[in-house]
Amino acid sequence: MVELNRIYTKVGDGGRTRLADGSEVAKSHPRVAAYGSVDEANAQLGLVALEPLPAGMGEELARVQNDCFDLGSDLATPSGGPWEERIPRISPGQVARLEGQIDAATAVLEPLRSFILPGGCRAAALLHVARTVVRRSEREAWLAHSLELAEGVPGLNPQALCYLNRLSDLCFVWARLANDQGRADVLWQPGAHR
Repeated sequence: MVELNRIYTKVGDGGRTRLADGSEVAKSHPRVAAYGSVDEANAQLGLVALEPLPAGMGEELARVQNDCFDLGSDLATPSGGPWEERIPRISPGQVARLEGQIDAATAVLEPLRSFILPGGCRAAALLHVARTVVRRSEREAWLAHSLELAEGVPGLNPQALCYLNRLSDLCFVWARLANDQGRADVLWQPGAHR
C-alpha cells in the first residue's frame, strides 16, 4: 500500500515533478499530461457515480475507477528498472473486461442512426465529458509513447494505450445506456440551424 505522510514536496515549485521510478521530468512532459488527464477523467467518473445509473453500471464504474489508478501508475512509470515489479501494469484482461462491457451495452442499445450530441440525462452528459477527457489522455499518451520510441526508450505499455481507447468507447456506450438505452439520445441534425 501507499503511505503518504506529507502532501507537499515543493519539487513542483520549479516546474518539475517525479515519475513513479523517481526520475525527474518537466510538468509539461507528455507522460505527466497523460496521467493527469486520466486523473481528471476518474474525477469525472466520480461525478457519474453520484447519478442514478442503469442496473449493474455502478459496480462496473467502481471497478473502472480503480483501474484508472492502475492506469495512472502505469503511465507514470517508465518501463524497466526496480519499480517494474511493484507497479500494477494494465493487463490484457483489463482491456478485455472493457470490451465485454462495451459489447453487453451495445447489445441492448437502440441502433445508432446518427451522430449524437452530448446530453440527454445528466449521467449521460457527464459520461460524454469523461469520454472526451479520456480521448485527450489517449492523445497525450500516444505522444509520450512516440517521443520515447524516437529517443530509443521502450515507450508506454501497449495495454495501457489500448485501455484508454476502450475506456472512451465504454463511456460513449454507457452514456447511451443511461439515455434510456439510446432512446433519449440527442441526435445531430446536420445543417439544421443555418
